[in-house]
Amino acid sequence: MARPARVSREYASNKLDLLSSLGRWFGGCFSSSDSMRRQSSGSSEEDDTDERLVPEPRLSDDDGRKRSFTSAKFDVTRHSETLDRRKTEKVAPEVPLVHDAWTAPSRPVETSEKQKQVLHSLAQQNNADKMLESRDWRRTRVRSPWRCSLLTISTTTLSFLVLLSILHSFFTRQLDPKGCKNCRMSPAYAKLSGFDTEHTRFASKYSLYLYREGGIDEDTMVKGVPVLFIPGNAGSYKQVRPLAAEAAQYFHDSIQQNPIAIRSGTRNLDFFTVDFNEDITAFHGQTLLDQAEYLNEAVAYILSLYHDPRRSRRDPGLPDPSSVILVGHSMGGIVARTMLIMPNYQSNSINTIVTMSAPHARPPTAFDAEIVRTYKRINDYWREAYSQKWANNNPLWHVTLISIAGGGLDTVVPSDYASLSSLVPETHGFTVFTSSVPNVWTGADHLSILWCDQFRKVIVRSLIEAVDVHRSSQTKSRAQRMRIFKKWYLTGMEEVAEKTLPQNEPTTLLTLEDNSNSIISPGERVVLTGFGRAGKPRAHLLPIPPQGTPGGTKFTLLSDQVLDAPDITGKLEVLFCSVFPLQAGQSATLFSMNIDLSGTSSGSTRLACKNAASDVIPLPASTRTSKYSFDETRPFSYLQYDLGDLAEHQFVAVVDKMSHSSEGWAIAEFSGNVNSVIRPRLGLARLLARGMHVKLAADRPMVTEIKIPAMVSSLLAYRLSIGTQACGDGVEMFTPLLRQYIPEPYESKYFVNVKEANINLHGVAPFMPPPLKAHAIFDGISLQIWSDPTCNTSIDVSMKVDIPGSMGKLVMRYRLVFAAFPLVIVALVLRKQFKVHDESGIFMTFTESLDLCLRSSLPLLFFAMTVLALSLAMSSAAPSGASSRGLFHWGRNATESVVDYTKNDLLLGSQDSFFWFLVPLTGLVSVGVCVIVNYIALAVIHILCFIFSILSSRPAWVRNDDRRRSTAPAFTPTSPRRRIITTIILLLMVSTVVPYQFAYMVACIVQIATCTRALQLAKETRSGAHYNFYNYAHSILILMLWVLPINIFVLLVWVHNLAVHWLTPFSSHHNVLSIMPFILLVETLTSGKMIPRVTTKFKYITNILFFFLAVYAAIYGVTYAYLLHHVANFVCAWLVAVHFSSSSFTLSGLSQMLEEDELEGDVKKRP
Repeated sequence: MARPARVSREYASNKLDLLSSLGRWFGGCFSSSDSMRRQSSGSSEEDDTDERLVPEPRLSDDDGRKRSFTSAKFDVTRHSETLDRRKTEKVAPEVPLVHDAWTAPSRPVETSEKQKQVLHSLAQQNNADKMLESRDWRRTRVRSPWRCSLLTISTTTLSFLVLLSILHSFFTRQLDPKGCKNCRMSPAYAKLSGFDTEHTRFASKYSLYLYREGGIDEDTMVKGVPVLFIPGNAGSYKQVRPLAAEAAQYFHDSIQQNPIAIRSGTRNLDFFTVDFNEDITAFHGQTLLDQAEYLNEAVAYILSLYHDPRRSRRDPGLPDPSSVILVGHSMGGIVARTMLIMPNYQSNSINTIVTMSAPHARPPTAFDAEIVRTYKRINDYWREAYSQKWANNNPLWHVTLISIAGGGLDTVVPSDYASLSSLVPETHGFTVFTSSVPNVWTGADHLSILWCDQFRKVIVRSLIEAVDVHRSSQTKSRAQRMRIFKKWYLTGMEEVAEKTLPQNEPTTLLTLEDNSNSIISPGERVVLTGFGRAGKPRAHLLPIPPQGTPGGTKFTLLSDQVLDAPDITGKLEVLFCSVFPLQAGQSATLFSMNIDLSGTSSGSTRLACKNAASDVIPLPASTRTSKYSFDETRPFSYLQYDLGDLAEHQFVAVVDKMSHSSEGWAIAEFSGNVNSVIRPRLGLARLLARGMHVKLAADRPMVTEIKIPAMVSSLLAYRLSIGTQACGDGVEMFTPLLRQYIPEPYESKYFVNVKEANINLHGVAPFMPPPLKAHAIFDGISLQIWSDPTCNTSIDVSMKVDIPGSMGKLVMRYRLVFAAFPLVIVALVLRKQFKVHDESGIFMTFTESLDLCLRSSLPLLFFAMTVLALSLAMSSAAPSGASSRGLFHWGRNATESVVDYTKNDLLLGSQDSFFWFLVPLTGLVSVGVCVIVNYIALAVIHILCFIFSILSSRPAWVRNDDRRRSTAPAFTPTSPRRRIITTIILLLMVSTVVPYQFAYMVACIVQIATCTRALQLAKETRSGAHYNFYNYAHSILILMLWVLPINIFVLLVWVHNLAVHWLTPFSSHHNVLSIMPFILLVETLTSGKMIPRVTTKFKYITNILFFFLAVYAAIYGVTYAYLLHHVANFVCAWLVAVHFSSSSFTLSGLSQMLEEDELEGDVKKRP
C-alpha cells in the first residue's frame, strides 16, 4: 500500500505546483495591463509571462529524493484530471528549467505561505476570472498566420505575374516545329539467358537481349558487327527497335546485294540491348556505376559469342571482334562513358560511342552526392586522357564520341548539356543538333530522337559505313570514322568539313570546240533558267581566279536539280577542270568518262576534270509553296569551295546535259567576303534597345552572311524579319532561304520561304564549363541568306530581341533553381523568427517574419548576391592565362589544360554581366513560391486539424465537465523508453537497410502531425504560448518541406528497387548522422516542448547558422543541391542542442526515466 500513498502525495504536490503557476500568470496579467494590449505575431504579453526564465521549484518524493522537471512532467501526465483542470482554467504550461549558459542570470522567485493562500482564493473565483480573461483575450489576440501585409501581397502578386509570364512563354512562344515522321518495325527479342550470375552479380536484376527483325532475321546466331544499345533514365530495352529495324532493312535491301560493299568489309549490325528494369540513373550515382559495371561484363559476354562457332555464323576467315559499338540514349550515353573508367573495363573493347540527348557536360540534377562525384570522375578522366602529349599515354586515343542533341524540343534534358566542347577535342568527337543533320532538318524531343524516321536512317547508314570486319576492332580507323561522321551529321559548310575534291583523281575528259563562246567573263555568274534550250548539251566555263586573290574568294553553286555523279545520265553535272594536253599516240581511255562537246569542229580543247557530286550539300527547298525545312520535297543542291580547294584547277564547268528543253535552274558564281559577309557593329545592349537593320544590296551575291558576335547567349531569343524579294514582272527562281548557325556546338536551323523567323540558339549557357577551345564559341551567331540575285532588288533584314519569348528560355536553364533559392527565403525568415523570439519570447508567424525580411534582410542579401554575380561574370569573361599561352596543340592532340572548369558553378552560373538582373528576379519569384507553399501547408494543417477535432469530439449529450475529462490532451508524452527504442530502431534501419531519405520522409509526416496537434491545442486554449509553439513547429515544417525535394528522388530509386524485387541492401545513403538531428528535433517537438529562449551570446550562433544556410543555398545551391540537406541538418543539430540545454540529461537520469516508465504503467492500471 506504500505506492498509492506515494501517488497521493505526488498528486497533492503537482496540484500545488499548478496553482503556483496559475498565480504567477495572473500576477503578470494584473501588473502589466498596458503591455497586454500589444499586438504581435506570435502572442501577447501573456507569452512573456508564460516563458519567463525562472528556476522551477524542485519536487520531492517520499524518499526525500529530488525530482527533475522531466519526471514531474510525467507524473502530471499520469493524472488526466489534473491536466483537464489545466486546460479548463487556461493555466500556462510549466516552463522548463533552462541552463545558465543560454540565459542571463535572473532573480529566483520564492513563494510564501501567504501567497499560496491568495492564489488558492483566486482559483476559487475561476468563473469571474474567465470573464476577465475573455475580455483581455480580445485585446491580446495573436496575429493570424493567414494574415500578410500589403507588401507581401504585392510582392507575391508580382512574383506570380513574372512566373506565369515565364511559363506562358515556355509553352507558347519561340517553339520549334516538329517534323519527325513515324517508322515501322517488326521487333523480336531473344533473351540471352546464358549471361547469368556466373558472369555478373547483377544477373537477377538486369537482362541482355539480342534484337531480331521479323521477316529478315529468323535466327539468333550472331553474324554481323556487335552494337550495344543502352537505354537512358527509366528507359526500356525495347527503345532499340527503330534503329535495329532500320539497320536490318537497310542491309537486306541495299548492302547485301552490293558485292563491292561486301568486299570492302561492310556487314549488318547485330543490335544487343539491355533491360535495366527502367532504372532511375539520373538521380542516383550508384545506380549509374552499377549499370556501367554490368555493361562491361555484358561486352565481354557479347564478344565471347562471336568466338563460339555454335553461336556465330561469321566467315571463319574474318578476325574475331575485339570491340563493340555503343549507342546510348540520354543517361545511357553517360553510362557508356562511365564504362571506360570502371575497374572491369577491358582495354580497347569500346572505340565508337554515339549518344543521343545525353547530358555530358554536367549532371541533370545535383540532388545526389554520388552522381555529382561520378560526373566529376568521368569528365576529369576524359579531359586528362586527351591532355596527354603522346598517343601512347592516351587510353582514349582510338575512341570517337559523337553527341547528338534534339534542340529546343527536348524539355527533359537541356540540350546545352549535350555539348562536348569542354571534354573532347575536334579530332575525337563533336556535338551536333538534329536540325543540322542533312535531310533531317528538324528538332527532336527527348524520346522522338529515337524513333524519328529521317534521323534513324542517318544513324544507321553512318554506323554501317564506319564498320570494317577485316579489322579486329570491326570499325575503320579513328580518322576515317571521324570523316564519315562529319559527312553524315554536319551540313558540309563548317570549317572542319572535309572536301573530297582535292583527294579525287580526274575521271572525266571534257572536249570542247576551240571557238567555243561558253567561257564566262571574270566577275560574272552562270545563270541557267532551263535546260536543253540549245538543243544539245553545252558546257559553261567559269575561270577560277588566281590563288592569292584578296577578299576571301569562294565558289558557290545552287540548283534545284540533282548533280550527276560519273556514269549517271541526268540534267546537270559540275566539273572542276584543268587543261589536258593530249599528245600524239596518247590514249583517252585513261578516263572513265568522256564528254565530247566539240561536235563537227576540227579543232578542240581537252580538259581533265573531277566530278563534284561527292561534295554536294543538300539544302531544304525554298519556293513559294514551302512551309518547313523538313517538307517532303526534293532538296536543293549546293556546292561551296574556298579558293584554296581549287588550286589545282583552272575552270569550273557547269554542263547542261539535256538535248531537249526541260525545267530547272542553276546559279554559279565566285564571290568575295567583302561583298558577301556583313559584320554589323552591335553590342547586346544596343541590339536590345534598337535592334538590327541591314539592307542587302541589289547587286549582292547569291549567298550573303551576317555575323553578329554579340549574339552568343542561349537565354535570349530574337525575331527576324526579311523584306519581300521583288522580281518585277518575272518569277524568282527561289524564295529567300535562311540558315542560322553557330560554330560550336554545330547547331544549324533552316527557314524556307522566310519572311519572319524565330531565332534562338544553344550557345553560352548558364552553369556550363568553359570549352577547351575557348575562342570558338564566342564567334557568335551567323545568318546565312540565299536569295535570287537575278531579281536585282534590295532586301531589308531586321531583327530585334523577343523579350517575351526570351522569358521562356529561363525554364530549362534555371528550373533547378527552385530547389535552392526558396531555401534562401526560408532560412532568412527563420533567422528573423528566432531573433525576435530570443529577444522578446514571441515566436512570430511565418508570414509576419517574411514581411519583416522583405523590408530589410532579403533586399540586402539579394543586392549583395547581385554584386557577386557581376563580379563572377566579369571574371568568367576575362581571358584565361592558359589560353594565351597556346594550350591546345591540336596537331599533337595535346591540351595542357589549366582551365578552371568549375568557375561557372556559382550562383546562377551566368557568364555575362548583362544578366545581372536574374538574381533579384529569381529571388522575387522564390518569394512568391514560398508564400504559396506556406499557405498550402497552412490549408493542409487546418484541414487535418478540423478532421482530428471531429474524430476526437464527444457526443453533445455528454456533460461538459465529463467531456473535458474524457478528452486526451493534444500532446500526451509517450513513454521515454518507447521513444528511445523507436528512434534507435529507425536509426538502425537507416544504417543497414533503408536510405536516410526514407527516414526524412517519415520525419516530415510526423512533423505535419505535430503541427496539426499544436494548432488544435492553440485553438482550444487560445494561449499565446501554444500559438508560439505552433508557429515554431510550422516554420520547421516549411524548412523540411523545401529540403524534401532534395531527398525525394533518391527515395524514388529505393522504392523502384523494391518494386523490381531487387532485395539487395541499398548500397548508399546510410549515414546515420545525415538524419539524426532531423529525427531528434522532430521527436522533441512531438512532446509539445517549445524551444527555450537564448539570451546570452550563444543566440548569435543561431543567427549565423541560418544566415549561412541562406548564403550557401544562393551561391552553391544549384550545383551542389545535395549539400543543402546537410547544412540544414547541421542547423537542426544546433536546435536540438538548444532544446536539450533545458534538461539536465545524464545517464542516471536516462535510467530513472526508464524506471519511471514502468511506474507509469503500474499507475495506469490502478483500479
